Amino acid sequence: MKALIFGANGQDGFYLAQSFRADGIEPVGVDRAGDMIRGDVADPGFVAELVREHVPAFIVHLAALSSTHHDALYTNHAAIGTGTINILEAVYRTGLQSRVLLCGSGVQFRNDGTPISEETPFAATSAYAVARIHSAYAARYYRSLGVRAYVAYLFHHESPRRPDDHVSQRIVRTIQRIRKGSGEVLEIGDPRVAKEWSFAGDVINGMRVLMNQSMHYEAVIGSGETHTIQEWIDACCSIAGVDPATHVRTKPGFTAEYAALRSNPALLRSLGWRPAVGFHELAAMMMNA
Repeated sequence: MKALIFGANGQDGFYLAQSFRADGIEPVGVDRAGDMIRGDVADPGFVAELVREHVPAFIVHLAALSSTHHDALYTNHAAIGTGTINILEAVYRTGLQSRVLLCGSGVQFRNDGTPISEETPFAATSAYAVARIHSAYAARYYRSLGVRAYVAYLFHHESPRRPDDHVSQRIVRTIQRIRKGSGEVLEIGDPRVAKEWSFAGDVINGMRVLMNQSMHYEAVIGSGETHTIQEWIDACCSIAGVDPATHVRTKPGFTAEYAALRSNPALLRSLGWRPAVGFHELAAMMMNA
């Protein structure tokens, strides 16, 4: 039994491959870089050939550029929007019973400060959100054609494998260097922004729970617990023995995308999923990596 993973070279691909292997399922990683099958999910012929060759029981679409900036419009449309259509059409054309999981995001929903669930309306607030909304509607359409298409709406999640350009890992790396005597100052946009800080491995387990369902096809995956960026800084500084008042400053004139982003994971919790790693455990995991 095989699982085809598009966008497998990142953080989530690593933990997803581990999860499949633990269950005796062979992960087949696909990405535009890394030591795996090289190719572009936006190429319909390439995707169709992979599906025919590997006959996967599971397909997971992780490929995307983690940016909500308008400049990433075409890149995210190709990877998320076109990639989704290519995968679903390949499964539909071959008549396979593959379970296809597409990744959504908390930022594609209307955010009025209340916890976001599967029932919250979508909101096209960025080019990235537009691509995610397109992907979700494509899943619903192909589901009507008999394709087992799932959508996991993911909220903020981290691990030691997170790239350094993400705010959580940038904070960790900077504080690690300060602990070693670098003397630098950590500059942050708005430390009051509140978001979830789930462990990527827990979120991947939630995706696996969703894919095993026969009644529920879309679910929010998140801790439902928010902490501010300042709290993350304080937790990391506490572990390192660093004084945040001395080594942290805010950027003048910075405007955040949102004040808070929080999930309501009641559906997935009703299916038995719970995150195992808490906020302070995650900070320690990343600081000590």
